[in-house]
Parts: sequence; structure tokens; C-alpha cells
Amino acid sequence: MQTIEIIGYKRENLGKQESKRLRREASAPGVLYGGPEQVHFYTPMALLRDLVYTPNVHFVDLTVEGKVYQCILQGSQFHPVSEMILHVDFLQIFDNKQVKMQIPTILTGKAPGVIQGGSLTKKLRKLPVLAYPQDMPAHIPVDVSALGLGKMVRIRDIKTKNYTILSKPEIPVASVEIPRALRSATSQAADAAASED
Repeated sequence: MQTIEIIGYKRENLGKQESKRLRREASAPGVLYGGPEQVHFYTPMALLRDLVYTPNVHFVDLTVEGKVYQCILQGSQFHPVSEMILHVDFLQIFDNKQVKMQIPTILTGKAPGVIQGGSLTKKLRKLPVLAYPQDMPAHIPVDVSALGLGKMVRIRDIKTKNYTILSKPEIPVASVEIPRALRSATSQAADAAASED
């Protein structure tokens, strides 16, 4: 998984007025937790773009006052109208401690059901994963090469390596839907065959 570097600066004052002032200066207030101490900081909003406005996930090297913390983005708040970043939460991570992240899924292979006229649907864009940082995947491949019409891939069908998906095994991740026109044509053909018997 890729790592993004972010520079932060310690916040001396933690009140609402200070937060508003930082935002006016195009900086986002944030907090780092999960380690021995909470670290309150701010960072230029421009540095957060590649981390926040993307479907991908990253590790973060957060440097505050010369000290580097390995962490992940745990949460972010946005202005409801302007979409400006109001606040970011980071969780410090450690090599010997498992961490939970929402990892994007990608579909691999060609589904035979699509060639037969069906439409491939991704039902889950991200899945909750538990792993040590060094084993955390950048994405979860979902193989659809065995999917015929009306078939689906469930969580239990996904092959994992050194990580655990924290969702129920029976939940569908991708499926080949049968279009209404194809479904009615199939049922008409079945009815015609039945009437000939």
C-alpha cells in the first residue's frame, strides 16, 4: 500500500475560534490518537487532497515538529455546502498491532454472464479488513470469471492472504444481473417449450 507524507504543526490553542482561524487560512485542524499521547495539529488542506478525495486508501507518514508518526486516516468532517475539510482524525498504527481499515474492492476476470447479455454489478465498493500494517492490501480482488447469468460472488468466495474480512460470509460482493428483457424472453421460451411437451 502506498504511503502519503503529510506535514503537521502543533496546535497551541484548541478552541472553536482557533479552528475557524485555521480554516480561513486554508488549514485543517486534526488530532492523532492511538499512541501514548494525543497529538493536536493542523495541516494545509492542499496536502490532504490526495488522501481524502480518493476512493483509494493509504498509509500516512505524519510529521509534527520533526517527529514522524505512521498512521491512517480514521475520519474526516466536511462542510455540508462547500465540501471544505473541517477536521481530520488520524489513528497511529504499529507493526505489531492489527488495524481495521475499509479497503476498496476491484473486479477481476471476465464474467461469462455478461457475454450472455447480463450486467455485472459491484454491490460493495469497500470491505472492512483486519490485518497487521505490513499485510494490509491496497485493494481486494474479486474474481468474477466464473459468474454466469444470475450468479454472484460472496464474501466467503474471496481468497484472502494474511488478512481477515470482517463481514458475514454470505454477503454478496458482485453479481451478474439478468436484464428484464432477457428474463422475459427466457420465460417465454420456457413457456413455449412447456406447451410443446
